[in-house]
Amino acid sequence: MRVLIVEDEPYLAEAVRDGLRLEAIAADIAGDGDTALELLSVNSYDIAVLDRDIPGPSGDDVARWIVASGAGIPIIMLTAADRLDDKETGFESGADDYLTKPFELRELVLRLRALDRRRAHARPPVQELAGLRLDAFRREVYRDDRYVALTRKQFAVLEVLISAAGGVVSAEELLERAWDENADPFTNAVRITVSSLRKRLGEPWLILTVPGVGYRIGTEADAVDG
Repeated sequence: MRVLIVEDEPYLAEAVRDGLRLEAIAADIAGDGDTALELLSVNSYDIAVLDRDIPGPSGDDVARWIVASGAGIPIIMLTAADRLDDKETGFESGADDYLTKPFELRELVLRLRALDRRRAHARPPVQELAGLRLDAFRREVYRDDRYVALTRKQFAVLEVLISAAGGVVSAEELLERAWDENADPFTNAVRITVSSLRKRLGEPWLILTVPGVGYRIGTEADAVDG
């Protein structure tokens, strides 16, 4: 999952970003409305977390832009106000959920995952492919009913690969979906993480390398072809 945090309090924004990373949720930060709109126009996000009171276009303005773009990105509004009319205005702007400051990071994580499940309603909450079973809510992975312990980053990479349903995912896309905008595009982090993930899942190898293209999860058809 990749999230955009729009918050003009840098310490709060960085604390939330760092906390989300510990939950295998990649997060970018925008400190004002103009930066938020710029990032939304060039990156693909699963959820936007918007502070309503930010410099430049307000959180409500950014929310309306998201709705008008047709991107279908769920929105969580952050505000220091707990008045019903403030919440009503936020929901009218396109918010899907509301969180009043101060808040617990754990609550934000739970709300993000709940929104992500609703957003991906066409995708079963438990994904299965080639003998792999990934439960995103419980953060559990099984291969042929054998539990596989993964690091947060390995889990994030596997989630992207399984969601592709056997399709090829480029290293660039993995970097975008499982890391964040601060990741070095020239890093070998993707290759290293995929290699370690492959070993964790065990033999026969399930993650196949498509030379010059990317990676994908092998299926029964691969075994037949082989």
